[in-house]
Amino acid sequence: MSNIIALTEAASIGLHGMVLIARSDVVLNVSKISDFIGSSRHHVAKIMQRLSKAGFVSSNRGPSGGFVLKKLPGEITLLDIYEAIEGPLAVQTCPLNRDVCPFGECLLGDLSLRVSRQIKDYLGSHTLQDYL
Repeated sequence: MSNIIALTEAASIGLHGMVLIARSDVVLNVSKISDFIGSSRHHVAKIMQRLSKAGFVSSNRGPSGGFVLKKLPGEITLLDIYEAIEGPLAVQTCPLNRDVCPFGECLLGDLSLRVSRQIKDYLGSHTLQDYL
């Protein structure tokens, strides 16, 4: 079965990992995050490193180390997290990213534009605070 809309594993790890950290009363490390979301420790570590470089979390090494938010949950949107991992989310008019449709008009009408705009608006209007 195919999906028309799907998140990459990296985006999923970032979004779910950040919500876990925001919800947690204790410092969460890579092992705890990867166990909870069912992803490899290596991939979780890579994504959390990106989020740390983007300034969303700070990380501490050692037995009691892990990740904590550097900003308030209400200051971090899902779009911020997504774009830190995947780059800017473009609102696209063509699902194939073509400037000119061989049929003159897209067979899907403006569906691609509406859906991509809706996704971007949704991610931009929801913060980590919404999931606490």
